[in-house]
Amino acid sequence: METIGERLKRLREGKSISQGELAKRAGLKSQGAIGNIERDMRGYGASVVNIARELGTTPEYLQMGGRAAQEPLMNTDPNPAPAPHEAPSDSPGSLPDLVITEFDTGGGMDTTGRLLLDDQPGIIKSWRVSHEWLRLNVPIHSGVRNLCIVTGFGPSMRPMFNPGDPLLVDTGVKTVNHEGVYFFRVGDEGYIKLIQRVPEFDGPGFCLRIISKNPDFPPYDISPKSPHFEVLGKVLTVWRSEQY
Repeated sequence: METIGERLKRLREGKSISQGELAKRAGLKSQGAIGNIERDMRGYGASVVNIARELGTTPEYLQMGGRAAQEPLMNTDPNPAPAPHEAPSDSPGSLPDLVITEFDTGGGMDTTGRLLLDDQPGIIKSWRVSHEWLRLNVPIHSGVRNLCIVTGFGPSMRPMFNPGDPLLVDTGVKTVNHEGVYFFRVGDEGYIKLIQRVPEFDGPGFCLRIISKNPDFPPYDISPKSPHFEVLGKVLTVWRSEQY
């Protein structure tokens, strides 16, 4: 399997760029920084965006590689894409912007084939951000292609977020391994709640405690093995609105 350093060296040599020239273009202090990455002695850190730009690739491919990461994110279809895709940046010489699209509710189980999201006041179709914004504000996620936007619905999580607020969700997270805010379904209804793992009193297993931030909604427990329960993703970031 190709290492991060081997991938960088292959791309750099493919463009006939020396280590020193790439370091200068990417704003690094010395040629040694590129050499250390190619020898797998250090990671990219904040320089990954600039290095990717100079090599004509994406930060995700530099760090992850793999067949999936090589597939271009660029999508010129005028209709919204079902997954994150890239669009040309307004800033000359910059990497393309990343367009994070809405969660596809078509995989639900009601009679119309859609997931039911209670009292959703309209839908946010997409968010357009730079790769730099994603790196600085959402440093941990399972992969760009797993990110989506869910428009907040229902009053149960106030004051954490309000109905209509945008939530960034990582759909690559399919299990509750630690406490956090998750997007999940029970039957054909979707929910966003804080979930805790709670030991069972009559055995070595655990149940999931579903908690609302709004005290008007009491907590309840559910088994992670329930056939009606499915984790759709983990909420990474919430933009909370205020009305004035």
